[in-house]
Amino acid sequence: MRLLHTSDWHLGRAFHRVNMLGAQAAFIGHLVTTVREREVDAVVVSGDVYDRAVPPLAAVELFDDALHRLADLGVPTVMISGNHDSARRLGVGAGLIGRAGIHLRTDPAAAGTPVVLEDAFGEVALYGLPYLEPALVKDEFAVEKAGHESVLAAAMDRVRADLAARPRGTRSVVLAHAFVTGGEPSDSERDITVGGVASVPAGVFDGVDYTALGHLHGCQTLTERVRYSGSPLPYSFSESEHRKTMWLVDLDADGGIGAERIDCPVPRPLARVRGPLAQLLTDPALARHEDAWVEATLTDAVRPADPMARLAERFPHTLSLAFEPDRAPGDPDVSYARRLADRSDQEIAEDFVAHVRGAAPDAREQRVLRDAFDAVRADDTVREVAR
Repeated sequence: MRLLHTSDWHLGRAFHRVNMLGAQAAFIGHLVTTVREREVDAVVVSGDVYDRAVPPLAAVELFDDALHRLADLGVPTVMISGNHDSARRLGVGAGLIGRAGIHLRTDPAAAGTPVVLEDAFGEVALYGLPYLEPALVKDEFAVEKAGHESVLAAAMDRVRADLAARPRGTRSVVLAHAFVTGGEPSDSERDITVGGVASVPAGVFDGVDYTALGHLHGCQTLTERVRYSGSPLPYSFSESEHRKTMWLVDLDADGGIGAERIDCPVPRPLARVRGPLAQLLTDPALARHEDAWVEATLTDAVRPADPMARLAERFPHTLSLAFEPDRAPGDPDVSYARRLADRSDQEIAEDFVAHVRGAAPDAREQRVLRDAFDAVRADDTVREVAR
């Protein structure tokens, strides 16, 4: 069976205020063409279909167009909700849409109920595990502690139990939206840390033939059987080195895996340039970036006059400008933003406590801070979905 694995469409999202809807429509066209020309048997979409719980109408219309075009091809499609989606909204009409071969899996309670497809070698069971917010699904999976690993492990126990009751030789595919240990994140994914932990081990998915992951925006192979497709388009300059692709996965009669990366259309390359303004404006080595979307970081000791206007003369698609004078790390003039770079909310809060009290928080106080951050994030999720 030939599967096309994609995820993280983020329909409705902009890139530094650039409307990406046209590029997203081009991707959908490319997806449909790939399904037709490469004789794909099923499409799997591993979450974050939309960029937010209440997407703009234009994004909903594009999603509707995608569903119609995939249904017209007669190729089954399985989709799950991600942490950016409203699971309940995305799942509206799932029963009716399923009759057209588009299977929306947004209910955590149905984790052990697969979409069953058939090829010349028998059945393939596709299990959709939507994003599992630990605080919200803890009771459904009867776990004592609300954490990513515990709820995913419980969901996978249901998958393995269902699979064990199926005919011998049934092949299996799991769609999941999670941060799996070993994956490389970028700046454009929303933080899902719970209890100080964001990731789960790949071993959680043992026992199935292929795990189609979503959430991280870079295409990655964690093991032969556990892969991220990544987002089809860039959503931050941290993705400037990404090759945006989908996975074309061939599942053979014995559950063996063959995988090929299918490139996605790129609306414009990304470039990150850094240095004094005069150098950026004259360096011939940067000529290759003149048609790219550019993030420029100026290192001049003194902020130059009209930097954005001057940069735009050479790089007309400059979207981001930062000012970071070259200074020693201990220099008191190093910006607050630079001091906070790559630090978690928990670490910033602990540093604040140490600053105002003169002593770092002890283990009990660290737990109190962590529980507070978890509670706020879970409450934000509930409020967003309820809008």
